[in-house]
Amino acid sequence: MNKFKGHSRQLIGLIGFVLTAVVAGCGGSDGGNTPGAFGTLSVSLTDAPACGFDAVNVTVSKVRVHQSNNADDNAGGWTDITLNPARKINLLDLNDPTQPNFALEHLGETPLGAGHYTQLRLVLVPNSPGNPLANSVVLSSPPNTEIPLATPSAVQSGIKLIHQFNVASGQRVDLLLDFDACKSVVKRGITASYLLKPVIKVIPFELNGIEGFVDNTLPNVSVSAQVNGDIVRATMLNTVTGKFFLSHLPAGAGVTYDVVITADDHATAVISGVPVPTTTSITAVSTSGAPIPVVTPPTLEPSVTHSISGTVTLNPAIDDETVLVAAKQALNAGPTVTVKSAVATVMDADPPIGDYEYNLTLPTEAPSLGSYATPLPIVFSKQPALVAGQYTVQVSATGYATQSANKNISAGDETENFGLIP
Repeated sequence: MNKFKGHSRQLIGLIGFVLTAVVAGCGGSDGGNTPGAFGTLSVSLTDAPACGFDAVNVTVSKVRVHQSNNADDNAGGWTDITLNPARKINLLDLNDPTQPNFALEHLGETPLGAGHYTQLRLVLVPNSPGNPLANSVVLSSPPNTEIPLATPSAVQSGIKLIHQFNVASGQRVDLLLDFDACKSVVKRGITASYLLKPVIKVIPFELNGIEGFVDNTLPNVSVSAQVNGDIVRATMLNTVTGKFFLSHLPAGAGVTYDVVITADDHATAVISGVPVPTTTSITAVSTSGAPIPVVTPPTLEPSVTHSISGTVTLNPAIDDETVLVAAKQALNAGPTVTVKSAVATVMDADPPIGDYEYNLTLPTEAPSLGSYATPLPIVFSKQPALVAGQYTVQVSATGYATQSANKNISAGDETENFGLIP
């Protein structure tokens, strides 16, 4: 069992494996630059824990690079980084960026000519009778068996990523692809089957971010860096040291994040205004000698939990969309943050289609808020009782208008159903 697993909590974040492809030498188009000129391109994939899985396995066969964003998989002009043999990778084995290699795994090299490039493709090996578990998931709950992860034909021809970059003669270009596995796995309820709908974006490669320590005896701790309640990066603790590292964050003068810390059956803790001023700066919010929680006033204190659950119906109907449900909480004199997120489950594979269900378990105790300041430790204060149990449930899906509803779980479980239209 993976010691950094996401367990059954619904965590939206990154699941990390890193694909590093250093490309230089001869071959490929020069995109109008000096003929025969070459640079170096590094392509990496990163990741963090998934929601409800002990393993998320994908089998990578190649990475493809092209100068045209309209080129199909049969067009000429592709430069391939081929893995021979193809490699099956459990993303969750690489989800702890506090380790010495920062969860990076080198996969191969290929020549690439200097020029302007607009398309990357990550190609996976499809499941087949001879290899039925090339792509698979292992649930955190019993019986913990390996289950096939279906890959649509569009995925099998390569996950298309549009991102423009230049490779100059003698120059090294680093690209980091963020594979969000939690948003990428769609569950079908009755059939208990799983479909891969890849969600990948290009993020800064430089090693920067926010680090700290949390009491590692707390159950299922997750930490996220957020902006206006949207999760930019999320991770789990190193279960041995209690350290977390929210890496590869967009940075700049005046750029700040809200760090949100949650644990099962405990109140939420929020640190507002954490700066990440440069692409190489690492900001500490706590130390190994004084990990969060702070005992006085109480932070991450035990809490009763209740749930918000319901259905989501898409019109027009589709059964393989990623439907994201988030429980947000507005802090008094502080930010609005996402406390928990989940990908809704397809209710069944038979007509009517377009029906999903969700369930979010949330603390009823008021959260604690601390403003970033040095020297450490950060001072937290408990939010007023009017904030406790108050959540806004927000539901979104690509191509549909986002909807939300306010719910109070202080007295017990709540239900809210949504119908999404374009």
